Amino acid sequence: MPMPHYELICSHAGCTGPAEFKIAARWSDGITQELKTYTLACQACLPELYRQARVKQSTCRLALGESLEQVGIYHLTRGSRDRQLTRRPELEIS
Repeated sequence: MPMPHYELICSHAGCTGPAEFKIAARWSDGITQELKTYTLACQACLPELYRQARVKQSTCRLALGESLEQVGIYHLTRGSRDRQLTRRPELEIS
């Protein structure tokens, strides 16, 4: 049975806008890898949530053998898996 369609909402407190971006970093333990999601953001909340994610990552501790890339902004595309999401580095500058 297919999963029901639902809209992802921005994670910023009080915002009800649709999430357009995933703020995440590639994590690996040397065997597996995934996108470690920090938050989901709409266009308006993106700068603040990106800043918060960078601060949060700066306090992250890694176990031996783990790696964590810098936080990035990925454009959400319905039906796409994490490895298919497009990174938007031009949005990470501001």
